[in-house]
Parts: sequence; structure tokens; C-alpha cells
Amino acid sequence: MKMKSLEDLYVDQLKDLHNAEKQLVQALPKMAKAATSVDLQQGFQAHLEQTRTHVERLDSIFSRLGTSPGRKKCVAMEGLIEEGQEAIQLEGDPMVKDAALIAAAQRVEHYEIAGYGTVRTFASHLGFDKDSDLLQTTLDEEGETDKKLTALAEGGIFQTGINEQAMNEPVTAGRS
Repeated sequence: MKMKSLEDLYVDQLKDLHNAEKQLVQALPKMAKAATSVDLQQGFQAHLEQTRTHVERLDSIFSRLGTSPGRKKCVAMEGLIEEGQEAIQLEGDPMVKDAALIAAAQRVEHYEIAGYGTVRTFASHLGFDKDSDLLQTTLDEEGETDKKLTALAEGGIFQTGINEQAMNEPVTAGRS
């Protein structure tokens, strides 16, 4: 694809994010099913609904631009989801598995935060104020999801986080 303008790059990046979100819609139910923590399961389910809204927002931007998301594949998200699949297939201590799921989910969130921050900036520079506002809303939601995942991992004042619970399990081979 030739990039003749910032708008061309903007559309290309939106297509990448659209595919990333669509892949995530398929992956999140599997992550929710694999989680043992009820809070983590609920978090994945809530993010699934939010992700569907992100797809709708992107669709509305494509509609305004008079184009479609096309068939661009987000190879980065494909790799991140593959790593998540590895966490899903882990056997052993449930808390360790949940910690691995959180780690995989946070990698996804950080990728999305980078992507949405970039396209929001492009939209702003292009004068696409409505797009910029929609993308900022999504960016804010991705940041909140990342914070919620961190809170689950670290716990709060009255409970132990998943990471600490996993760490407190008996020592196994390979750990001294």
C-alpha cells in the first residue's frame, strides 16, 4: 500500500486496530473460560463487551471516511493472542495460570493503548475532531482496563493479589 498522506497512514492504522479488536473478540471468551478467579473471569467478560463497542466505534469512523476496514490482518495482535493461548493451556497452580493470563492481557492492552494513542493523534492533526473524541474514549477505556488488570494482579488493602498468591505457592523444581 502506498502512503501518500497522513490520512492514508491514519486509515491503514485504523484497519490494523479494527482487525486487532475483531481478533480480541474471539480470544476474550477463551481467556474468561480459562481464568479461575471469578473477578478475572468477570473482567474478561466486561472487556469483551467493551471491545465490541470499540469495533462499533471504528466502524462508525470508517463509515464517516467512506471506506471499509477491509481485510488487513494485525499480525502483532495475532502474536499476542498466541501468547495468551499459551497461558490458557498452562497446567498446574490456578493462581499461576491466572497471573499468566493477566500478563498476556496486559500485553494486549499496552499494544492497544499505543495504537489508539497514535490514531487519536493522527485524527487530531487531520482535523477529524469527532474521530479524535471517539478514539480518546476508547484510549481511556483501554487504560482503565489495564489499571483493573494491575489491581487484580496486585490486590488491594484487604486482599492478596493474584501475583502474590501465585508467589506463595510451594516451591517447585526450577525455583530456589
